[in-house]
Amino acid sequence: MLTRKDRRETTMEIRRGVLRAFDSQNYKATVEIAGSIAVWLSGVAVARNIASAELQTGRNVCVILFDPSNPNDAVLAAVWT
Repeated sequence: MLTRKDRRETTMEIRRGVLRAFDSQNYKATVEIAGSIAVWLSGVAVARNIASAELQTGRNVCVILFDPSNPNDAVLAAVWT
């Protein structure tokens, strides 16, 4: 269980982005973070409850960064048009 101090130190970010590529074999994505043409995250894990047919290039996505300083600790959690 997290103590009060641990909760203050644990930060997470929810970011909007655009899906740029999807690897259906490994269920990983490349995402361009909204507001920055230079920030693309590759190898982002995709939530398994999202059907691969929904993961079309150019769709809007929601990425949860559990540790903003470590893009490998992220998950693509939602997709919409």
